[in-house]
Order: sequence, then structure tokens, then C-alpha cells
Amino acid sequence: MAKPVIVSAVRTAIGRSFKGALANVPSETLATTVLPEAVRRAGIDPAVVDDVILAELNYGGGDLARYAAVACGMETVPGQAVNRHCTGSLTAIANGAAHIVAEMERVIVAGGVQSLSTAPLMKWRVPGKAELEFVEPWMPPSHPETPDAPTMDMSITVGWNTAKKAGISRAEMDAWALRSHQRAIAAIDAGKFVDEIVPLEAQQFDGSVVDFAVDEFPRRGTTLERLAALPVLHPEIDGFSITAGNSSGINDAAAAVTLVGDDFAAAEGLEVLGTVRAWANAAMTPADNGLAAGKVIGKVLDRAGLKVSDVALWEINEAFASVPIAACREHGIDEELVNFSGSGCSLGHPISASGARMVTTLLYELRRRGGGIGVAAMCAGGGQGGALVLEV
Repeated sequence: MAKPVIVSAVRTAIGRSFKGALANVPSETLATTVLPEAVRRAGIDPAVVDDVILAELNYGGGDLARYAAVACGMETVPGQAVNRHCTGSLTAIANGAAHIVAEMERVIVAGGVQSLSTAPLMKWRVPGKAELEFVEPWMPPSHPETPDAPTMDMSITVGWNTAKKAGISRAEMDAWALRSHQRAIAAIDAGKFVDEIVPLEAQQFDGSVVDFAVDEFPRRGTTLERLAALPVLHPEIDGFSITAGNSSGINDAAAAVTLVGDDFAAAEGLEVLGTVRAWANAAMTPADNGLAAGKVIGKVLDRAGLKVSDVALWEINEAFASVPIAACREHGIDEELVNFSGSGCSLGHPISASGARMVTTLLYELRRRGGGIGVAAMCAGGGQGGALVLEV
């Protein structure tokens, strides 16, 4: 049985949605930026790629993976769209790994794309009315709504509910967010992301074109005092402690990896970045959405036959700062080993691309440190969680 290995991993720099460098760059361009670069860096002929699997969200039922394959001259390569909300690109990579293990495919490019800046607004017909009355905008709900789990306000459903149930204070969340920004800025200044980022030309609002290659969301001037001064998002809720500062950003980006079997990599002389050891998904009641990251960590470690102490580095997505704090408490994870170069609060959270971005960053950092086990985990809309175990 072949072992699934990753032979390339790339991402774009992360933009600030609507006002940032990628605001005028559509999802198709993001996809056609990372796909050919993932193939090129893998050192393989595009003709041998068996499938492209890309996560996408809020694009109205398209298939960016197939679009990108055709646009990049890979007309004979099929494409598959995946949607599991925030964990979409982790699922895309896991699906690719499963095909490799089953020896149904030899080469798969998997990842995710998110352009919230250009995602279309959908309309829906109001049910029960004979006349054609449409409401705009509309997004498919991630779960049946309840008072404690609104479908369109994750600051309550994820951030606040997690903080309440795990007993996390605003001061703890603000401190976590500050460290996230500090680590992201330090990583940028040290050039840690240079190897994993593929630059792209992005047209700006004034008509100029910039070579976008540096994450623009982290704030250099962030301090605890500034974070503490931010208003809470729901002052009408007693004790509410979620702010824009301890929440993730609204962002645009794309990321992709190339997966092959270890036997194929050896036969072709390909450089292996890491092995996919295990993957898992989990679910809880939607009101416990933020706790699903902790739940799936236990599940994926069990599948990999590992303990927390076996893991060298963790990526636990900061959908809200309360999420990784709660997961660390549940499993006794050393916070110093988590989100070593920032995460959602600082780098941003390009929803469908975040999982693949985490995997990419983990691979490069583990290689810098001489190898080891890495875990990428996150919660997702509807009370879900996803995780992936890598070994370098």
C-alpha cells in the first residue's frame, strides 16, 4: 500500500478582503496561480496529474478545480470541488491522500481557494409566496439556526460560546491575539514565508499593478492596550468578550499541495516534503462549534497512534482566539508550540484556503527545524472539525 507524500506546497500571500491587494483578483486567478506552481515545484509533467481537488466556498456551485486545470493547459485533468466550510482544503488534501493510499490515482493536486472580495451575492425566493419575491444577499446556512447558534454570526456561535464553555477570559484571548500578530510579523521579517509564497500580479483600484508576495493582514502596531480598547461585537449581551481583535480576519488567498505515493516519488526521484500520516473529521452540536477543533485532535491522534507529546508543532486555526486556547486546555498542549508563525487573528482566515495554508506552513517550518510530527486542526461551520497529521 502506497504512503501518501507531499512533494510540493505553495500558497499566495494573504490579502485583506475588499480593501486589500487582492480585492480585484478573482478566485479563478488565485486558483490558476497556485495550481501550475504546485506542479512545477513538484518536478512532474502536468500530463501525469490524475486529478485536481480544490475547496471553494460561496461561489454558487462552480468547479474552480476544473476551471483552473483547463485554464492552465491541463485539459485532460479532471477537477473536483470540495466544500466543508473552514476545513474544506484539509478535506481536499485528505481526499487526495485517500486516492493515493487506495492506489486509484498516482498524482493529485489538492488545496483551496477563497476570494471573499469577489464572491457573488446570491438571491433566494422567499418560500410560501406565490409572487416572485427575492431577498438579497443570501448564503446557504451551515446548520439549522437556534438562538444560541445563529448561522450568520460566528462571533456568537463559535467565538463566544467557546469562551463561555471553556472559561476563557477576554484578557486571555487578547493576549493570544497579540502573540499571533507578533509571531506573524516576526516570521515575515525573517523571510520565513518567502519559500512557500508564489507571487502574483494584482491590479489595484487606481489601475496600477503590484507584485503581491507579502501577507498584508498582520498589524505591526498591535498592543495589548489597543486590543483591550476595542469594543465588543455584541455589547447587548452580558459579559460578551469577542472583538475584532481576538477574531480572525476576512481574507483572500489560495494554497495547494501535490500528493503522490511514496513509491512514485522514489521512482521519479521527487523530493518529499512530508508524509500524510492520518486525517479525521468530527462534529458536535453547532452551538459547540469552536470546541470541535479539540474533539478532532483527539480523534486524529488516535488514528495516527500518537500522543500529544509526540507532536513537535501545531497549527490550530484562530477562527477566534478562544478556539486554540480551548483545544490546548483540553489536551494539555504547550501553547508555545501552537501557531508558531501566526494564524487567523494575524495572518487572516481565507476560509477555503486556510487548511492548505496551515499544511504548507507546517511543512516548511518542520523542515527548518529538522523534521518531526505536525498537526493541523480547525473547527468549521455547522459544528464540524477537521485535522491532518504530517510527518517530516
